[in-house]
Amino acid sequence: MARGSGIAGWGAYIPRYRVKASEIARVWGWEPSVPRGLGVEEKAVAGPDEDSVTIGVEAARNAIRRASVDPTRIKAVFFGTESKPYAVKPSATIVAEALGITPETMASDLEFACRAASEGMRAGFALIEAGYMEYALAIGADTAQANPGDVLEFTAASGGAAFVLGPAGDSVAVLEGVYTYATDTPDFWRGAHSPYPLHGEGFTGEPAYFHHIESAVKGLMESLGLRPDDFDYAVFHQPNGKFPLRVGKKLGFPKEKILPGLVTPMIGNTYNGSALLGLARVLDQAKPGQRILVAPFGSGAGSDAYSFIVTDKIEERRDRAPKVDDYIEAKRYIDYAAYAKMRSLYVRI
Repeated sequence: MARGSGIAGWGAYIPRYRVKASEIARVWGWEPSVPRGLGVEEKAVAGPDEDSVTIGVEAARNAIRRASVDPTRIKAVFFGTESKPYAVKPSATIVAEALGITPETMASDLEFACRAASEGMRAGFALIEAGYMEYALAIGADTAQANPGDVLEFTAASGGAAFVLGPAGDSVAVLEGVYTYATDTPDFWRGAHSPYPLHGEGFTGEPAYFHHIESAVKGLMESLGLRPDDFDYAVFHQPNGKFPLRVGKKLGFPKEKILPGLVTPMIGNTYNGSALLGLARVLDQAKPGQRILVAPFGSGAGSDAYSFIVTDKIEERRDRAPKVDDYIEAKRYIDYAAYAKMRSLYVRI
């Protein structure tokens, strides 16, 4: 049974610049089979004047356009990222100020690796259903980092998505249920003074990504009495182009339900924007009455599984802002030298 909150508007932003995975492999001497094995062709790169905040602002503007909500009615801004521009200074206040949401609003920066923005969605839905506010804004944006030459560099990308959350009666997709599964599984981390994250390589797969997403999705379906056949779309966290298809198969979802939300092969892993950009792409094409499964994942580790039911309002709001594919197609290729200069990269030995 549908609950009392949902998504009133959605938006995305992906930087224009792209670097091909084959270019990264050429510079560092990787075999071409490595990026092919990850299922990644190229990745989006933030320009020299872009960061996670500017990306979040652009995505949020698109979400607010679709929702057609006066920004002053948004009483909470949750900003999820693991590449914030300031170590000590909130990003959420910058976004809220730029969008005309301040001063009567909550503003919080959230952290849980790639699941931080999903935490914001859970909090926003809870606050709306509890009657504390009518609308909230959840944003996931990153300019993902990777040590140059590390395998993560093939996928660590830039981009973000934002969602205006509101009452069910004003939603394009009503929240049907949510289930969270979290443990202390240290598969991916970055120390306080380290510029780049470290990862447990194979450990990031079965005990982290797969176990947590499978557990969250199974818990959600059991709580709602649903099966994979009941969903029209399935969107999973996308650290590469292979894991979402593999976890979907393990859970019983055919690839035809996963591919519409799979964006990583074309733009890379945008961390907090990963699953949420997939959700935005699905909303760009979903029809009223369809059911969407979304399962973000954050290293450390935890996963949320959501079920949404699309409403008639989606048809009138879809064309109010650029679609995810509009940003995917608007691209300009750069070489590794330009990429390194834009992102101020240096090798961590």
